[in-house]
Amino acid sequence: MATFEFKLPDLGEGVVEGEIVKWLVKEGDVVHEDQGVLEVMTDKATVTVPTPRKGKVLKVLGGKEGDMAKVHTPLVLLEVEGAAGAQPAAAHGQAAAPAAASAQAAPAAAAAVSTAKVLATPVTRRMAREHGIDLGAISGTGPQGRVTKADLQAAMGGGGPALARAEAPVVPLRPVAPAAPLAAAAEDQRIPLRGLRKKIAEKMVRSRSLIPDFAFVEEVDCSELVALRKRINAQLAAQGETTKLTFLPFIVKATIAALRRFPHLNSNFDEAAQELVVRGQFNIGFAVATDDGLTVPVLKGVDRMSIRTLAEEIARLAAAARDRKLKMEELTGGTFTITSLGQSGGLFATPIINHPEVGILGIHKMKKRPVVVDDEVVVREMMNVSLSCDHRVIDGQVGADFTYEVIRYLEHPETLFLEMT
Repeated sequence: MATFEFKLPDLGEGVVEGEIVKWLVKEGDVVHEDQGVLEVMTDKATVTVPTPRKGKVLKVLGGKEGDMAKVHTPLVLLEVEGAAGAQPAAAHGQAAAPAAASAQAAPAAAAAVSTAKVLATPVTRRMAREHGIDLGAISGTGPQGRVTKADLQAAMGGGGPALARAEAPVVPLRPVAPAAPLAAAAEDQRIPLRGLRKKIAEKMVRSRSLIPDFAFVEEVDCSELVALRKRINAQLAAQGETTKLTFLPFIVKATIAALRRFPHLNSNFDEAAQELVVRGQFNIGFAVATDDGLTVPVLKGVDRMSIRTLAEEIARLAAAARDRKLKMEELTGGTFTITSLGQSGGLFATPIINHPEVGILGIHKMKKRPVVVDDEVVVREMMNVSLSCDHRVIDGQVGADFTYEVIRYLEHPETLFLEMT
């Protein structure tokens, strides 16, 4: 028998480390080829890392749950059949490149040593290494004193012209001093901020720190939409179809039609270049509540989908999100986000923008309410929608006009069929 040292493989473009969310094996376990060893949370997704060899786990070499693991660092030592070795040839070759690069970048290596125990996201750590900045010298404004990218950018702004050109400095709107630890009584319970919940916290802090947002709220008469959906579902059932449409496919289609008229809302904001990147594709994120927290899978190319195809894709991605089986490409590339809590949506809310996007549409509870139509009080299916926008690039008038365009399509849903390709 021989031993095989399995190292953390590349997790995706630009990802250099991830947080260990959960170990799936322990010492003494026998694992099969392609069996998951651990779950790792990166800036983009939680991924299950499989082993390329089968064998017996002699030793777990990685850290404990909640620790950060760098790409190409040892995870487990396996007892395997055949000749001894570390990673397979391809992965071993990949591991050599970062080592050679670090040998040529002395400042970055020095910074990595001194910042190893500083709380920071993988993206922030990578930026610090690239610019040779000691994160330990920066006062973090994030949760538990975490150094955010905004903190790093602010520090880089004071580091001379060369660093200032590398990334445009962005100063947090509400800088705060690192918080002192809270005292806890014996009957209290401490729950570490880990995994998806920690990533959500970091993303929300980043969005609030960088984006001066505004909200616009208006009501929608959904009576025609309710009737149309009811007729379509009845027809599908009569034909023996299992597909049942929710309201979300119609809302997505209405949003796409409005984005065509107001393309600046279908954008990402490039913080480094201080430029608005108007996207040529319509990739709509939608919020899904899971046991771990809110996840936002992305519907790609929704302008080319039929209502039925869109409904099926929404159902597939939502199920994958709840089962933690989303792929990396299904979580990235969003150009605009829609968030809905359905019947738990309340009257209205002000959603936080999914950075680097510049707008997010909130869908709220639909309920029968008395309203005045042609000077008569009638009962209609009413719902509120709210739009949050990045006020740096979207003016209030544009946000309001966009919202009314969405409302026009929802109140006259038959016109959506004219917009479909």
